[in-house]
Amino acid sequence: MAAASTPLRRARPDIADALAEAIFAGEYMPGEFLPREVDLCERFAVSRSTVRSALQVLVAAGMITRISGQGSRVQPLGGWHLLDPRVSGWLARFAHPNPVIQREVFAFRVAVEPFVARLAAEHATAADLLAIETAYQGMIEALASDDLRFQGKTHDEYDVAFHEAIFTASHNLVWAQISHVLKPAIALLVERSNHSADRLNDSMDRHRKVMEAIRLRQPREAARAALAVLERTGQDLGLEEVAKASSTLETTFDAPELSATCRQEG
Repeated sequence: MAAASTPLRRARPDIADALAEAIFAGEYMPGEFLPREVDLCERFAVSRSTVRSALQVLVAAGMITRISGQGSRVQPLGGWHLLDPRVSGWLARFAHPNPVIQREVFAFRVAVEPFVARLAAEHATAADLLAIETAYQGMIEALASDDLRFQGKTHDEYDVAFHEAIFTASHNLVWAQISHVLKPAIALLVERSNHSADRLNDSMDRHRKVMEAIRLRQPREAARAALAVLERTGQDLGLEEVAKASSTLETTFDAPELSATCRQEG
């Protein structure tokens, strides 16, 4: 009875999460100061040491800097540690209203994924191909369901798994690790593009061509197919010009003289 009558304690909010959400949403822009410590103490009903610990998390993430006698100032986006797992997680959870961050993440994918698909076509094992094909089939099955789910996973989750499997199939330790760290950020764009897409069948066909090129050991075709997937994503996100800008790089990368030079230097 005594236990039943004990009032429930409200869980304290994660102050670092709350401030990160406000920063990602643009409530506090680079160069602006966060509220004073005393104001944050009152707002979250916590001690000053708790607020300082939360602010230190943001300092470690590169998102703010502490200036003696002035307060905590938001750093430019270029200083944020986007490869930090916690920051990457914030990216996926809180970056939806921030078009600058979405554009940067998409530009990263456009620059990297065609090259990684090329590596996957050269190095994928049978296990890698199975992972790619399983993720693709999951996307197809989920699309056939009213709730866009298949075997407990959403279409978006299978889509992210598809791209992650290609990074793994590159058999390059750095690319594979980057895909794990950036998984939440990639999920952000996959979710936005898939939910806004008016031609998901077209997107699936483009994904299939990437899978087939990797399976058939066709590096150049895999790179071009991966770029075609991103061009579709760019259309759905309103970022077509970002994907188009990479076509020059992709053409240059395919140039015979450049490939020969790379082989000689390798």
